[in-house]
Amino acid sequence: MSRMDAEASRAFQLLVRFFFAQREQLPPPGDELELSPAQCHVLHLIDPDRPMPMGRLAGTLGCDASNVTGLVDRLEARALVRRRPSADDRRVKVIQLTPAGSRLRAQMLRRMTSGSCRLSRLSARDQQALVRILEALVGDQ
Repeated sequence: MSRMDAEASRAFQLLVRFFFAQREQLPPPGDELELSPAQCHVLHLIDPDRPMPMGRLAGTLGCDASNVTGLVDRLEARALVRRRPSADDRRVKVIQLTPAGSRLRAQMLRRMTSGSCRLSRLSARDQQALVRILEALVGDQ
């Protein structure tokens, strides 16, 4: 393994450890938000201004489309998301946050990034650098 590969592997391992350490910031079961961790993740992934195709959501979550349907059904029953045909291809269903879903998403993100967020330990400059690096890696997905 080259030094570059070893560093990339170490960075990936640290990102995974960081991710799992941050799970404690998710609302616990029975919380007033009444969202499962998977539902929190779905709300987090949907940009309020950009509907997301169901297939892309399944790919991002790394799960079968039928699992996404169940998650979306539960969020739709709570009027947090709505499903509609894509404007570009009517065969494709997209998920869009409702106003209530956008508000709940914002509330959830505020709680997840409150003062106890480990990223707040970084300087503003380091936070900006991290955002640039992660945006370059994640892209627009």
